[in-house]
Amino acid sequence: MQSINGTVRGFCKYPLAGSLWARNSCSKLFVGGLSYDTNETVLKNAFERHGEIIEVRVVARHVSEKSRGYGFVRFTSEASAIAALKEMHSRVLDGRNIRVEFTLKG
Repeated sequence: MQSINGTVRGFCKYPLAGSLWARNSCSKLFVGGLSYDTNETVLKNAFERHGEIIEVRVVARHVSEKSRGYGFVRFTSEASAIAALKEMHSRVLDGRNIRVEFTLKG
């Protein structure tokens, strides 16, 4: 643990993810390279076999509500997130190779 500006943060380092800062745990994944047709249901279905999911979000443009091509998946545990990252990174989802990384913030 390390303190930055009075906030205690854990240091998480995993293969494929590089060195990243996260609050308390590394259970939130960034998923990039999504098809513009991929919605939250499709994303959840693809990742849920790796563990219990707390939150799934596909980021969309405010006006058109069209996907920006990336989203986030938060698991209940680091172990589930690690398993999902290892299994899903560079996999094909909706016809696109996705990239999966740990987020910079928890």
